[in-house]
Amino acid sequence: MSRENLSSSAWQTKPTDRFVLKWVKCHLSARITPRVTKITWLRPWMITVSSSVLGMAAGAVFSLGWGLFAGLLASISQILDGVDGQFARLTGQQSRGGAFLDSVLDRYSDGALVIGLTVFSLGLDVPSWLVGTLGALALIGSGNISYSSARAESLGIQFGRPTLASKGTRTTVTALSGLASPFVPIMPLVALCYLVLHTNIVVLYRIGRASGPQESV
Repeated sequence: MSRENLSSSAWQTKPTDRFVLKWVKCHLSARITPRVTKITWLRPWMITVSSSVLGMAAGAVFSLGWGLFAGLLASISQILDGVDGQFARLTGQQSRGGAFLDSVLDRYSDGALVIGLTVFSLGLDVPSWLVGTLGALALIGSGNISYSSARAESLGIQFGRPTLASKGTRTTVTALSGLASPFVPIMPLVALCYLVLHTNIVVLYRIGRASGPQESV
């Protein structure tokens, strides 16, 4: 890692990062990355796998009803999710395979967190059919945010800047709901409702934009 790399902030974020994810990367992940670059045996994929495992663990812990612990795990997972890319850029280890692994494993942790929120919410005084429906819609919507982005890119359809419904925002909302759950137990359900509304509205909007004239979103 050269001093020139650190003197520039370009290594901290990608052009596609939006407000929430950019803040996490610049203010949290970037505090860790320069330190771990000194670990000679460390590779970006190791950080990627660690982040995903923590994200999936957070989903499992949510399902046990331990919202605070789940929120902490999800927060650490989110921070590490920024470290792997920064580490790769600083050490010159970027690769298409690494980017592919990151995207695929993100779907596992993303899905685990939605399922965890759903199971947690089943313990609240809310009809189980309603929670199940919300969970299914949140899972479908979250998956379709990533799928519609990738599919649009392969077809050359331009949606403009990434949406705030991206994984960074979704994970942050989920983590915060877990951290707040000991004080406001209904917060994970609120987060689940947010995932349903924001993701599916964006997907429907994208369908409409893809069917009409192409302009920036």
